[in-house]
Amino acid sequence: MTEYLIYFNQQWVGDHTEEWFRGRGPLARAVIDDLHAAGQYVFAGGLVEEVEEAFSADATSGTLSFTDGPFTESKEWLGGLTIVDVPDEETARMWAGRIAEACGWPQEVRRFKPRGPSV
Repeated sequence: MTEYLIYFNQQWVGDHTEEWFRGRGPLARAVIDDLHAAGQYVFAGGLVEEVEEAFSADATSGTLSFTDGPFTESKEWLGGLTIVDVPDEETARMWAGRIAEACGWPQEVRRFKPRGPSV
């Protein structure tokens, strides 16, 4: 099995009414329920939209520092993600498509690097 990250940037969501968003919730939950039933669910969740609530940890200078706000100034930021553990890319594509249809906005998919042996 291979793990894939299925995610979206908040800016891809678009402007919609509260009623539209309420209608998407049950559709998205149904996909997550199906992922659980298939035994391919690892994690799924949306992130708080207020990017100013983010903070960064940086040790590149040799000293650990924490900074309020996102690490970089960016016009886009992560809105939510799902991690699936599936047998092949075709299955990852299927789940990404189901999530995109349920949510009503695009999803990007990336495969995780294989894990090394546990120590």
